[in-house]
Amino acid sequence: MKLLITGGCGFLGSNLASDAITRGDDLVIFDSLYRDGSRDNLTWLQTQGNFKFEHGDIRNQNDISRVVQAFQPDAIFHLAGQVAMTTSIINPRMDFEVNVLGTVNLLEAVRQYCPDASVVYSSTNKVYGDLEQYSYIETETRYQCLEKPDGFDEKTQLEFHSPYGCSKGAADQYMLDYHRIFGLKTIVFRHSSMYGGRQFATEDQGWVAWFCQMAAETRFGHRSTPFNISGNGKQVRDVLHAADMSTLYFTILQHVDAAAGQAFNIGGGIGNSLSLLELFQLLEKCIDRRLDYLRLQSRKSDQRMFVANIGRINELTGWRPKVSAEYGVRLMLEWVLDKQSTSR
Repeated sequence: MKLLITGGCGFLGSNLASDAITRGDDLVIFDSLYRDGSRDNLTWLQTQGNFKFEHGDIRNQNDISRVVQAFQPDAIFHLAGQVAMTTSIINPRMDFEVNVLGTVNLLEAVRQYCPDASVVYSSTNKVYGDLEQYSYIETETRYQCLEKPDGFDEKTQLEFHSPYGCSKGAADQYMLDYHRIFGLKTIVFRHSSMYGGRQFATEDQGWVAWFCQMAAETRFGHRSTPFNISGNGKQVRDVLHAADMSTLYFTILQHVDAAAGQAFNIGGGIGNSLSLLELFQLLEKCIDRRLDYLRLQSRKSDQRMFVANIGRINELTGWRPKVSAEYGVRLMLEWVLDKQSTSR
């Protein structure tokens, strides 16, 4: 298969690229190398096997059109994006240009030069807003949604909050509409939380990896002051490990005709959900030390709970996560510990 991955040097992209190399796919990676860690991931991928790297900016129509026209991919994983809500608030124009304009640039290139290609887009649960229209109860460690005990399905009302929610939501809708109007084979994954190796997280994005980093610093004695969390720590997300995530992306390509023009909520499901407090309990057990943190005010439009109801994607493809939250977090922590120990 001829596969193009935009944002292929990011966390999700580098994991998918590595699996594509193992599969023997004809792979092109398109990335601006803007994010921290992207150059490290590119260097690592170059040790894994053969692929072609194209340095370009998704905001530039010529950059992406040139690659699509020359390569003529069979499938595209569109992952290039601005991924932090806080960044979108600081610089909403850049957020719009990357997420909305960049997506339209890609879609136009596909429409003009390879309309038969399958396009899978990485969207977000933030298209559903803060979900405060639902009722919640508060337990000792987490919030629970009374109306959605098995998680939120795709019938949940769209409600874009924050510039990030607006830009990802607009791109999400452009993807679906290019199927309706132009017949492109577009598929949207509305992701909950993803984590795993090759994730260079920040305080604003990649929360499982970030708190694994805080645990690693505590384990090595590098942290003398508390780290910060937003809210009371009872916010809940379902977590999906990179291995399961990669399996899904390649599995959906076997079901393109049935999936085209649709959006799917993607995550670990209710069985792989964690609150911050529950994650901290697991990490403290792993490192045999107490994590010291300070509670700040909750972030604007933060969801008290989001767990993806994955019934629809399971029914269509048979896919279901296999890596448990506890085992996956241990793997994530081991990767972070190894990264920190080798950089000392």
